[in-house]
Amino acid sequence: MKLKLVPARTGAVWVKLGMQTFLKQPLALAGLFFMFMAVMSVTTMVPVVGLPLAMTLLPAATLGLMAATREATQGKFPMPLILFTALRAGPAKLRAMLTLGALYAGGFMLAMGVSYLVDGGGFARLYLGGSAPTAELLQSPGFQSAMWTFIGLHLPLSLMFWHAPALVFWHDLPPLKSMFFSIVACFRNFWAFTVFGLAWMATIVVAVLTLGTLGSVLGNPAMLGVMLFPALMLLASMFFTSLYFTYRDSFELETPLPAPDAA
Repeated sequence: MKLKLVPARTGAVWVKLGMQTFLKQPLALAGLFFMFMAVMSVTTMVPVVGLPLAMTLLPAATLGLMAATREATQGKFPMPLILFTALRAGPAKLRAMLTLGALYAGGFMLAMGVSYLVDGGGFARLYLGGSAPTAELLQSPGFQSAMWTFIGLHLPLSLMFWHAPALVFWHDLPPLKSMFFSIVACFRNFWAFTVFGLAWMATIVVAVLTLGTLGSVLGNPAMLGVMLFPALMLLASMFFTSLYFTYRDSFELETPLPAPDAA
């Protein structure tokens, strides 16, 4: 396995491929994403251990969505059990994936804990759904400091785990080694990932503006509020679909994986 360097424009190609692949199997991929969200939501409801448990399962669940995307590129219909691919691959891979998940959970809880110390938990409670946003809270210096502290700590954590589940599962790398290769791959392809992020941000802005404009034209401003959540969920599903392509193009595989046409 070797790292691959890709041009900046590849970031936009990843977004395009994510959308195209999703539209090939919209029912399967959307259904799997909503299953993913349901599993995470239900797990967080478990008293005391719910949040760290959900964060522990997150890399395995993300790998399941990547495996579903891989099947979709091969013209197959991903079945629901594929979401649990990482948990059904034998004891060795299960241990490795749960170890990876535990490392992510520890990093996430540390980042959240540091933000709690900054503003007394205002940002943490809002982020985790324990409180409703208010103008006073959002504008307070303490909240904003806590928010940027969390972002600053969580961003490198996300990069370390961006490719890690795929590297653990498909390359049999140890968890720590997979995290190292993941963040190195992200930095080596910095401009492609920058374009990738900006393209998704632009897509979300266009979707929101389109719904708002459509509601105004039809004389129904409430349409934005009604349609925004399902629209964002579909875009989030496409985003997770596109993650597979960021992994596929960042590493030179000994056995090439099937790849759809980028055109």
